[in-house]
Amino acid sequence: MNNADIAWMLVSTALVLLMTPALGFFYGGMVRSKNALNTMMMSFAALGPVAVVWALVGYSLAFAPGTPAVGSLAFAGLRGVDLQPQGTIPHLLFMAYQGTFAIITAALISGAVVERLRFSAYLTFIVIWVVAVYAPVAHWVWGGGFLATAGALDFAGGAVVHVNAAAAALVAAVVVGPRKDYGRHAMLPHNVPFTLLGAGLLWFGWFGFNAGSALAANNAAVLAFVNTLLAPAAALATWTLLDLSREGRVTAVGAATAIVVGLVAVTPAAGFVGPVAALALGALAAVPSYFALIYRARTQLDDSLDVVAAHGLGGATGAVLTGVFADPAWSGGATGLLSGNLWQVPVQLGSVLAVAAYSGVATWGILKLVALVMPLRISSRVEGVGLDVTEHGEEAYTGGDGAILVSPKDSSFARQMSESVAVSNGGGL
Repeated sequence: MNNADIAWMLVSTALVLLMTPALGFFYGGMVRSKNALNTMMMSFAALGPVAVVWALVGYSLAFAPGTPAVGSLAFAGLRGVDLQPQGTIPHLLFMAYQGTFAIITAALISGAVVERLRFSAYLTFIVIWVVAVYAPVAHWVWGGGFLATAGALDFAGGAVVHVNAAAAALVAAVVVGPRKDYGRHAMLPHNVPFTLLGAGLLWFGWFGFNAGSALAANNAAVLAFVNTLLAPAAALATWTLLDLSREGRVTAVGAATAIVVGLVAVTPAAGFVGPVAALALGALAAVPSYFALIYRARTQLDDSLDVVAAHGLGGATGAVLTGVFADPAWSGGATGLLSGNLWQVPVQLGSVLAVAAYSGVATWGILKLVALVMPLRISSRVEGVGLDVTEHGEEAYTGGDGAILVSPKDSSFARQMSESVAVSNGGGL
């Protein structure tokens, strides 16, 4: 084992873990104030059950030797996962690093269903989803599964993380349905600085996400690190030009979204393309995501925080462009269309379609299964009050006195909510 590699992977694991709270701030700033806490909790809460189920069974299904479709239970309960080498780092550290990927992938899905999904249903869903969807897909690409055998390139999770989460988010948004006021009232971000903070912290953590995927402190990590700087910079510049040409102004939410799109797009390519190609990739990926956001707002699809446009299109575009720009001069062997490999683009496209199809179908089945046990949606009345109070007994903002305004016919409901808040505040509002 190599001590420098161990040190770098310890730091990278911490950086990727930071991305989940960062996602909470990114998402939390874009919802209405009455749902801010609940939205942030959907990210924070994933840190618990997802990490537990990953250690018990998810890691084994993803990385233990098995079939081309899924791993075995050889590593269940972390049996055999110890301090012995996995490459140049301890096996236990590799498991922990991969666990942070599973956590944030599950949290990403929440952006499509915030402000109306029951919190208990969400927790139940992500636990099942990580085992039944994320772990097998990770095996396909990184665990020696059939996509790896086919030659699919995914350095840090364009398909495994982002296309996977976006397909699940799309299906979840359709199954759960739109918010009751969607399309009738403006649902404006309540705290744009939170969203900017989240985007900045995501960018910071993404250096561990991409450069850490080299699994060593080596040249591949350096290349991925630099590309993680350049691609989102190019996406932000392109998004700024699009905003200025269309609207004559640049929005802060748009800038934050552009950064995330650039980060998502370079994820599959980070260790396979040169720096100039990373600039081109980031700039190109911004365009379809930008116009998809505009189009989605005109439809009946309530993908609340545009997970599909940012992560789905960004991840798919990045994965396909990896097949174009992969360069053996930088990657140490991977070749793309511009390097003479005519088949890499079809392989990349096939991997995107396979992941999206499986994730979508499996997500539909999981949600229907959860719905047999508990309601997926909160009631219309609870949606009007907001999920902070009803799902957590707390408020992100009390507005001075913490009063909850309801009609006289809902006096018992108001009393229940007041008692819930009182308990969380130690006995008084």
